[in-house]
Amino acid sequence: AMPMFTRFVQAGRLALITFGPCAGKMCTIVDIVNQKNVVVDGPESVTGVKRHMMPVKRLSLTDFRTVVRRGCREKTLKKALVKDEVMKKWSESAWAKKLKAKETRQSMTDFERFKLMVARKKRTQAVKKVLKTKK
Repeated sequence: AMPMFTRFVQAGRLALITFGPCAGKMCTIVDIVNQKNVVVDGPESVTGVKRHMMPVKRLSLTDFRTVVRRGCREKTLKKALVKDEVMKKWSESAWAKKLKAKETRQSMTDFERFKLMVARKKRTQAVKKVLKTKK
């Protein structure tokens, strides 16, 4: 039988902050305070999230985790993240790519949007041409 859950709130679990001042940033759960709260840490030098307490409700857990003990130091956490290549694996995941694409779209200038439209038109024309010749 398949286990019901695969993503647990546990030390070393990589999570996406979905609400609050750090929304959209990645963090690692470092310690569990109680049923509703956890201590998270970016580490700040990696994701820009400093060590602080926050409710689990504001986190989206990912599939990635690194093996660290509860309440580990920032230095230990950083070493573990590098060793397990957690950030690299995350950036290669479909979820991260979607977020990145969304961010890129939001920060586009008017001219970039125009160029995208032109490129899209060209692509559509090329596709149509190929489909037409196949008949």
